[in-house]
Amino acid sequence: MSHDSSPTANLLDGAAVARTIREEVRTQAALLARSGRAPRLFVILVGHNPASEAYVAGKARAARETGLDVETLRLPAETSPGELLDRIDRANRDLEIDGLLVQLPLPPHHDTHRVLAAIDPWKDVDGFHPENVGLLHQGRPRFVPCTPAGILALLDHYRVALAGCRAVVIGRSDIVGKPMAALLTARDATVTVAHSRTVDLPAVCREADLLVVAIGRPGFVTADFVRSGCVVVDVGMNRLSSLAQAPENLRARERIRHAIETKGTALVGDVDFAAVQPTARLITPVPGGVGPLTVAMLLRNTVQAASNAGRTPKYPK
Repeated sequence: MSHDSSPTANLLDGAAVARTIREEVRTQAALLARSGRAPRLFVILVGHNPASEAYVAGKARAARETGLDVETLRLPAETSPGELLDRIDRANRDLEIDGLLVQLPLPPHHDTHRVLAAIDPWKDVDGFHPENVGLLHQGRPRFVPCTPAGILALLDHYRVALAGCRAVVIGRSDIVGKPMAALLTARDATVTVAHSRTVDLPAVCREADLLVVAIGRPGFVTADFVRSGCVVVDVGMNRLSSLAQAPENLRARERIRHAIETKGTALVGDVDFAAVQPTARLITPVPGGVGPLTVAMLLRNTVQAASNAGRTPKYPK
């Protein structure tokens, strides 16, 4: 069964929910613009990673479409750690900048933790500063990382009951897995964080009412991971340029084969969609599921940063 010809009755349509969020952001941005100036997002991109270039271009386009001002500072790959930290410091002190993000991954000679800790936590619209991570885990979040925040908005839109549900999150990254577990715990779900070293991972996943998959391996979750009636959220964004790159279970999928033949590339998730969809109660597609929500929540965080009137900035100059 191909993705494109599958029934859509059980799809979690992230693109539609993202459009609604972006309209709310547009309204808020217009109000702020009328009372002073439009919210401003400043993005720092180091090096020439093609995926990062594409992500940054998409964020900038979405920001402009919703009435935000956005500027991208492109720095060469050989930029020194000191130069990058200096650029961050200048942006922290610029009162015209509301939201500041450094696109990851950074070239290997940079200390990512040090870079993220250098961002003013009141401008940290990615939600990665240690102060914001701590607030999230204390249940009083300021900025929530965009992908988990988007997933929560999606589940709420479709009225997926979280209190008391058994949730399994596959993946323990600081960007998705850990904050997702914190958000679900705060909503009274019983959460298991599983990963590549979990013993008998399929059996653990079969206990889930809600399965969030962020492991970064195409088609990794197959039907034997999912019990009937489970809600499945696929965070994976894996780009395949040949069938040889695909695991065996994805090579026969008509959508993937057709995309590679006609476009030279296929975007697939961490879930084998065609195998899992018949079993799931609700499931996100890839593309069109979680991805648009990540960008929408970044815009929402930027408007929130611009709205934090009366705050005490870390950098008052």
